[in-house]
Amino acid sequence: MKGKSIKDWRLEERPREKMLQRGESALTDAELLAILLRTGSNATSAVDLARELLEAAGDTLCNLAAFSIDKMTSVKGIGRAKAITLKAAFEAGRRSMDRGEAERTITGARDVVEYMKPLLVHLDHEECWVIFLNRKNRVIGRERLSVGGVSATVIDVKMVVRRAVEKLAGNIILVHNHPSGSPRPGKSDIQNTSALLKAASALDISLLDHVILAGNRYYSFGEENFRDCR
Repeated sequence: MKGKSIKDWRLEERPREKMLQRGESALTDAELLAILLRTGSNATSAVDLARELLEAAGDTLCNLAAFSIDKMTSVKGIGRAKAITLKAAFEAGRRSMDRGEAERTITGARDVVEYMKPLLVHLDHEECWVIFLNRKNRVIGRERLSVGGVSATVIDVKMVVRRAVEKLAGNIILVHNHPSGSPRPGKSDIQNTSALLKAASALDISLLDHVILAGNRYYSFGEENFRDCR
């Protein structure tokens, strides 16, 4: 039905009607996006436009969620209003997940990877995040500390410790990504980790780990017992 207006589709095939009749789980990713996009462009339906957008993102919503507004608008038919709507929807989804984090417990680096990979793995720049936990390693929340370039990001050690104190966190975990594809820590990664270890310890806060994500691989300072940071 490519090129055919959704208004000309059979009623049960239209995304909104399909959702009402069968529930949101019955919709494809493209159909969910089409509801947010509302309209297509010229001879392209909203569903076809959504498919083109997904194709540009490697056919995954996870990749698309990491797109900037400018990158979304590089797809023909996606204007700033549509891109802003999509970014807002993805952010609302992320925040709704964060609201229930009291039930999430971090037991090791693999839990960190599972928790943070959707946010970081497909980025073309570095971002540094901190996970705040209580003494039982239950997640209190997570925050993005900084956004860097292709090969570097800045970590404000004092700010991390201050936020941990404000949140009454007993433990923290640092996480950042390497777009280069190699998870091995660089000199600045080691220096930042060492500085944060000392600063957090002075206030009776434990840095449990610093995990570096790179594609499907990761490096964990915790698994290596912080051997380069002591």
